[in-house]
Amino acid sequence: MKAFEYAEPRTEVEALEMLADEAKNTEVLAGGTDLVGLMKKILVTPDRVVNIMEVPSLQVIEPQEDGTLVIGAAVTLDEVLAHPYLENYPAISDAILGINSMQLQSQGTLVGELCQRPRCWFFRNGQELLDRQGHVSEGDNRFHAIMGNSGPAKFVSSSRIGPALIAVDAQLRVIGPATDEEQWISATDFFVTPRHEEQRETVLLPGQLVTHVLLPALDSRYNATYEVRHGEGPDDPLAAAAVSLTIEGGVVQQARVVLGQVAPTPWISSAARDALVGRPVDHDTAEAAGQAAVAQATPLSQNGYKVDLAAVAVKRAVLRAAGIETGGF
Repeated sequence: MKAFEYAEPRTEVEALEMLADEAKNTEVLAGGTDLVGLMKKILVTPDRVVNIMEVPSLQVIEPQEDGTLVIGAAVTLDEVLAHPYLENYPAISDAILGINSMQLQSQGTLVGELCQRPRCWFFRNGQELLDRQGHVSEGDNRFHAIMGNSGPAKFVSSSRIGPALIAVDAQLRVIGPATDEEQWISATDFFVTPRHEEQRETVLLPGQLVTHVLLPALDSRYNATYEVRHGEGPDDPLAAAAVSLTIEGGVVQQARVVLGQVAPTPWISSAARDALVGRPVDHDTAEAAGQAAVAQATPLSQNGYKVDLAAVAVKRAVLRAAGIETGGF
């Protein structure tokens, strides 16, 4: 691991000042469940690491008068999971429970989970993330993208909670680079597909910091996440889906379907939404939504199996959101 400076700010302004030094290559440290491993492998080599876990304003879970819920960037996953105000957001709880590791849940943070780098094994073993030389197309691409993969980005977004936040229409508070700059970004717009190696997988610019997640007030619990996994450990799922439904009179009025582990960003399926709206939620409707979600999939040479798994994830997420038995394990 390369030697680095360690900074521990006590306010958001101090954190931005420590991140804004143009003479330093900086990284934000929260739980460290991803960053430390990247640094040990010399995949990320910061000159300065800025630990935000001691900033009091980032340690809060606060309900607002309008029914929204604000969660700070230093709040750990197990704290989110245990909080009673999260009862209307089962899609988020499902995703956290799916991580299935006491250590990762107690140390990792909600925002850190969103910002983790791709798990692509070519990238994690020192090769370029983007497939400009064909190492993914011609190599072992079993766990790579089946959607949004026409360009050199063939990895999958590693965030397991990102699809759930998009499904429930969450917002992210981003500050910086200047200490007086603040904006709210929808979770939908937070993830991007990088076009070059220097670009990350989110909209964050150097010197910017996500401070809080804002969950909108929900009148119902018609949302869920379903992951298709090959085991019960903390390994990433093979395919996943998060769904949020508005149901009136037994019929879906609005829907949002977001697939995970299938594309370089969480993948919003308008086709699956259209298959749901105006219909009652039953096994046939859920099946139709799953098939619609993967109709345009473009699997690589070794990951065609993920198409079927993604369809299953959507079907079972829809059923789970509606409170119907999924038939899965």
